Amino acid sequence: MTTRKTPNMTKIRQATLDVITVAGHPLSANEVLARILLPCNPATIYRSLHYLEGKGYAHSFVLHCAEHGTERYYMATTPENHHHHWFHCEQCHRFIDLGDCSLAPLIQEYQEKLGIQVTRDTLYLTGICATCQN
Repeated sequence: MTTRKTPNMTKIRQATLDVITVAGHPLSANEVLARILLPCNPATIYRSLHYLEGKGYAHSFVLHCAEHGTERYYMATTPENHHHHWFHCEQCHRFIDLGDCSLAPLIQEYQEKLGIQVTRDTLYLTGICATCQN
């Protein structure tokens, strides 16, 4: 996956976007900080991720893990990954992409039945992956 250059973005924000784009799976802010090649502190990474999400370059979700606690995970928003659902292994902490959204018919039913408009949905499942089960 290639990164995209965006106008009027600081070097740290661009580097943060590059890291989450290349990763291909959700990253916590600490994982972004560990992968970034420019000198910066955690607060700068949090501000950069918040900026990127606010501008539509990234999206996030909150996951509670018994071992790591509650963390927010970030992914770049691109035409290829605008909608993802994930499985999180409770043992190895790997994320597995669940593929295309199969919730569309259910969401449509909710919209019609409840008179709501869903603009985004997030789904993650937790458990033990096939590798860790063996």
